Formats: sequence, structure tokens, C-alpha cells
Amino acid sequence: MNKKPISTYERLMQDPEFREEYKTEYKDFALSELLLALMDGDDKSVRKLAKEAGLSANTIQNIRSGKQQDIRLQSFKNIVQAYGFQIILEKDGERIPVA
Repeated sequence: MNKKPISTYERLMQDPEFREEYKTEYKDFALSELLLALMDGDDKSVRKLAKEAGLSANTIQNIRSGKQQDIRLQSFKNIVQAYGFQIILEKDGERIPVA
């Protein structure tokens, strides 16, 4: 019986330690990319966004430049709300806004 060779990704994901680290880093990356997409579609200045989100201009600039990828939930929520969005948790059809 011929065994199909596995990819490097599949081989690495078999290691529990690697898999957990990958999941954590991917979540941070996905949040950063979402924020960058929000910021890219708007002409708000760094200072205006920082003021609306209650964050420092330096924090906003670091997020935009990719220097800061580990974003606190509160900071993420503040930026999202500054763009008029809200965060909603959904499970089995039940929706709960994150206040």
C-alpha cells in the first residue's frame, strides 16, 4: 500500500507544542490584519483615531506599521468601535455583543 507523503505543514502540525504556538501566533496575526484593513479603508489620522479609541498615537502607529502585533482585547475593541463596528460573540444562533 502506497502511503501519501505529508507536507511540511502537516508534519509540523503533528507536534502539539508547535501546533499550540502556531494557533496563538495566527490569532494575533489575524487580529492585526483585521485592524490594518479597517485603518486602510479610512482616512482617519493616527492622532484622531488614537483620541477616539483612547489610545496613544504611538500605539496606533505601531499597529499600523506592524511593529505591534500582540493587541489587547480592550485596545482592539476601542479601535473597532472608533470605526463604528462592534464585536459580537455568536454560538448556536445566540449573539452577545461585547460591551
